[in-house]
Amino acid sequence: MGNHGKKAYVNGAIIAVNIIYFLFLEITGSSLNTGFMVKRGAMYAPLILQYGEYYRLLTSVFMHFGIGHLINNMLVLFVLGDNLERALGKVKYLIFYLLCGIGANIISLAVNMGRGYYVVSAGASGAIFGVVGGLVYAVAVNRGRLEDLSTQQLMILVAVTLYHGFTSTGVDNAAHVGGLLIGIFLGMIFYRKPGKNKRCIYNAENKEW
Repeated sequence: MGNHGKKAYVNGAIIAVNIIYFLFLEITGSSLNTGFMVKRGAMYAPLILQYGEYYRLLTSVFMHFGIGHLINNMLVLFVLGDNLERALGKVKYLIFYLLCGIGANIISLAVNMGRGYYVVSAGASGAIFGVVGGLVYAVAVNRGRLEDLSTQQLMILVAVTLYHGFTSTGVDNAAHVGGLLIGIFLGMIFYRKPGKNKRCIYNAENKEW
């Protein structure tokens, strides 16, 4: 059956955490209330840089502004995350996802501070763009296809999503582009093409490798 039949438990767990945290936010307040989201761990530069609340670089990755924001991100993660988890393995995928999310937030923070913007941001999109970046690299290494994904499909997805981001208001494009680039870079480090490092075994009886 190969890797395609393996269950992607980590990706499912990540989606579950996002949904559970969203329900918690809605029960205790409102995910559309900016002040409330800041209190619960959203990204806000002054609190990170002046008060050392670096945990926000991670907690904000699992927070979403409204049900639509959550659904859009989780659908993309559901469709694509399984592929990358099977390609990397469970532990590597979890580390990869978290590093992409945190890295995208750091880039977003630097870009917005450079522009003098003090924005409140949250969402899994930086990490998800990282997943897309990792898949772009894995697909390229596998000559344009990984399971049911092709280079063309991924490029169309990246182009449409980035276009939507740059033509819409309230979208953290720095996190999107940053996540994508980090994902490609980490893909080069984490991903190994199947069979590339397999040892050759000599069959003494048949005198062949």
